[in-house]
Amino acid sequence: MSHDTRPVFQQALGPAWDRLGDAIRRHYTMAPHSNDHVCVRGTMHEVHHAPWAALLMPFGRLFGALVPYTGREVPIEVHYRCRPDDPHLYWDRIFRFAGRAPFHFRSHMEHDAADGALVIEYVRFGIGMRLAVSAEDGALVFRDRGYVWRLGGLRIPLPLGLLLGTAYVEERPDPRDPDAFSMRMLLRHRWFGDVFRYNGSFRLPDDLPDDLPNDR
Repeated sequence: MSHDTRPVFQQALGPAWDRLGDAIRRHYTMAPHSNDHVCVRGTMHEVHHAPWAALLMPFGRLFGALVPYTGREVPIEVHYRCRPDDPHLYWDRIFRFAGRAPFHFRSHMEHDAADGALVIEYVRFGIGMRLAVSAEDGALVFRDRGYVWRLGGLRIPLPLGLLLGTAYVEERPDPRDPDAFSMRMLLRHRWFGDVFRYNGSFRLPDDLPDDLPNDR
């Protein structure tokens, strides 16, 4: 049985993949059903959550979905990995807050074959966020399209946005440095303002090739 070995985000973006900045494409050019692995390191210049959001942290820890601490200039490394036995992209974000044990935020992304421009990011117990993917001025942009709970073969919509708000995420190439990019995540509620947000800057590892094929 043949597998689609194009990177997950190339599957979602189609021809728009070629419009991503080189630094973005290079750290996502990993083939599904492989042992491909990339690690980028950087600094989160701000990790913030609203004071009342502390009430959500026990649930965040249960589902592995929320960063429970705040801080500035937080060292971080992000591991992206594929696996030979499935087509998904796995993430392990390791935040190193001063005076605390490293905090891991793990998830995986699946391309939604039923809607080509969507991916779903899953955390524990089948809780997922549907994300529309686009390439905008070289940046990889994700826009929240609602939460789901995967139960067997079903995807049950969850009204979590009423509490958490709407997510926006982008990774943008650094115009001053071809081996660097910035990222930001914002979870904003229409009434309560910013619930969570973080932003940072990253560098690609030295062993990544300078030029990767677009049609892998």
